[in-house]
Amino acid sequence: MALSKLERRQRIKHRIRKIISGTATKPRLSVFRSNKEIYAQLVDDIAGVTLASVSSRDKGITAGTKAEAAAAVGKSIAEKATKAGVETVAFDRNGYLYHGRVKTLAEAAREAGLKF
Repeated sequence: MALSKLERRQRIKHRIRKIISGTATKPRLSVFRSNKEIYAQLVDDIAGVTLASVSSRDKGITAGTKAEAAAAVGKSIAEKATKAGVETVAFDRNGYLYHGRVKTLAEAAREAGLKF
């Protein structure tokens, strides 16, 4: 039986999450991509708290295309991370391919100073 798109992504997500976990010093940068928006958050999995979050729906983020919005979110999450005293993160692509908007967000975060 063939898997649906969501079931396939969930399987990949669980496979990734077995390996990747966030701590207070090296939180997990989790990316969620919907059809219209893109979201990123820094998660400390040990304490079970979100340290910072940014989405393309936030007021400060204005962009034309979805790729431009992803780049703005990546830059913004990197700025919030440095304010919180975080330099390195574990990147969690959340079952999505490292391509397109997910890749754009990651590269923008790297350019803005995050290491992963």
